[in-house]
Amino acid sequence: MTSGAGARAGSGPGAWAAFAGCLLSVFMQMIDVTIVNTALPAITADLRASSAAQLLIVSGYSLAFACALLPAARAGAMAGRRRIFLAAVVAFTATSVWCGTAGSADELVIARIFQGVAGAGMAAQTIAMITALFPREMHTRVFALYGATSGFAGLLGPILGGALVTADPGGFGWHSIFLMNLPLGAVTLVLAWRHLRIDTPPQRSALDPAGVVLCAATLFGLLYALSEIHLRGWRPVPCLIIVAALALGAVTILHERRTARRDAGPLLRLDLFGDRGFAIGSIVVTGFFGVFTAFVFAISITLQDVLDFSPWKTGLAMTPFALGAGAGALLSPVFVRRWGVRSLAAGLVLFAVCVLIGVAYVNITDGRVSLLLCAAPVFLCGFGAGAFAVPLQPIMLSGLDDGRLAEASGLLPTIEQIGNGVGLAVLSAVFFRAHTLDGSTVMLSAIAAVALVLAAVTPALPDPAPTPDRSAPASAPAVN
Repeated sequence: MTSGAGARAGSGPGAWAAFAGCLLSVFMQMIDVTIVNTALPAITADLRASSAAQLLIVSGYSLAFACALLPAARAGAMAGRRRIFLAAVVAFTATSVWCGTAGSADELVIARIFQGVAGAGMAAQTIAMITALFPREMHTRVFALYGATSGFAGLLGPILGGALVTADPGGFGWHSIFLMNLPLGAVTLVLAWRHLRIDTPPQRSALDPAGVVLCAATLFGLLYALSEIHLRGWRPVPCLIIVAALALGAVTILHERRTARRDAGPLLRLDLFGDRGFAIGSIVVTGFFGVFTAFVFAISITLQDVLDFSPWKTGLAMTPFALGAGAGALLSPVFVRRWGVRSLAAGLVLFAVCVLIGVAYVNITDGRVSLLLCAAPVFLCGFGAGAFAVPLQPIMLSGLDDGRLAEASGLLPTIEQIGNGVGLAVLSAVFFRAHTLDGSTVMLSAIAAVALVLAAVTPALPDPAPTPDRSAPASAPAVN
């Protein structure tokens, strides 16, 4: 590997090629969170999956992904980000093929768990590698692209899953939703192998094994209970598990504080929350990922179960949303420069208002929907979401120095996964099996109301500092 200073050129094609590999990895790991949802009926019919197996096929990946993020981030700090990332890309590609060739439901569950661990290995290195690849003045731009890719993949998952199952390319059926990662993983590996040039730090961090066990157990208990609530409704057992997980979380925080006081390398860097942007951003990110995941779930129920859309028509109906999100993402830096964090709040208000317009429309027409007539408000709904979501992470991270940015590499995706779990669980707990037009009206109205609350909180984020003079020399801190 070349030197760390050389890796920080930031304007050469090598850095952008390596960044493209990072974005491909983000796309793969995030799309596999949601792509299984629309393919699950076909998987269940083919593999005769029990209800327990269905739950684990959906949630096993997310559970393993979330629980492995913080340990994977520490492994990258100890063994080198590049080395762990390359190994994780190979593992993710191999386990995706394993998922796509699984011959039984139990085998698919095991493969999905290993796929989630491999996905965490990629995700936990990404922020630290972006920090190393580009100088500080370019971070807003590249983190915006990172956030846009993550959000777009999460949205595209159910749509692409339905399209692949319906189109049945090559006669692979549901297997294609996993096998598509083979070419994507190969391209990611080539880009990272050839262009990702960052060094292993000379000082190696401690593993904090007690922290690993406590954090993993807390996250597993919390997210498992939330996934149970999502799929089975509000029952006493998952509620008790949540209480136990929160109590264990308190023990985890006490352990991490003691570890930090001893300067023994805590797994969870609680001092990150001392930064105003990161602390408030964590609340907003958790809320937004909950709202967005609940929105995708509610739209899927409304279009397919209530309005009787096919998966293909559902994808067609949501295409303007994806196009609007892309347009909002592209213009969001202009909005932030002119209006600061108020532009994020305005984007979320636009999202909420368009959701409420959609609710009013389907009720007025009694569920008779014209896709052409809906295209403009659906586009604006996506535009608002893109204008909000893409600048959020750069603003949240803008107050951290490069060392603390590396520490956030595993923590930020963990926060996002908690938001995903909370959003789905709360929606399902309150509106479980509400697959009627009235139920959809209440679900989507509640999502819009929460989005408006988040819009009111968003201005508490600090406005981003002006972009530094690009002619000034950038420092080249060591990569964790």
